[in-house]
Amino acid sequence: MPKTFHRTDRVSAQIRRELGTLVHNLVRVHGLPSVSVSDVEVTRDMAHAKIFVTALMPERSAEAMKGLKELAWELRMDLAKAMKLRHVPELHFHYDDSVDRGEHIDNLLRDLPDTLAAEKSRNAKDGDDGDDGEDKPE
Repeated sequence: MPKTFHRTDRVSAQIRRELGTLVHNLVRVHGLPSVSVSDVEVTRDMAHAKIFVTALMPERSAEAMKGLKELAWELRMDLAKAMKLRHVPELHFHYDDSVDRGEHIDNLLRDLPDTLAAEKSRNAKDGDDGDDGEDKPE
């Protein structure tokens, strides 16, 4: 069955492309921490758009979000010039922490082999070689 493309999906994709460039330029001009637009969700009535952004420096994400929220009106006006829409949705910025969570999980998984190796060496020192006490035939 062919996938149907709704207008909101097309508008979301176009807003994401345009905002990627606009946000990059505006962040540079205003000296804000670098961010990238990760996703855009437009409501069915196209009155509002949730803009999900990821900070390239997570420790400065609060500063970046504050700046973007203050510049939302300017970004909306720039977006209206770049797009051919009768009504440009109101922009609502949200921090996308999925990258941060992914890095945290990746770090936990990287530390896992070290934990397993330490446990094996501790068991070897205690004389527990891991077998269940049964004699093996030779």
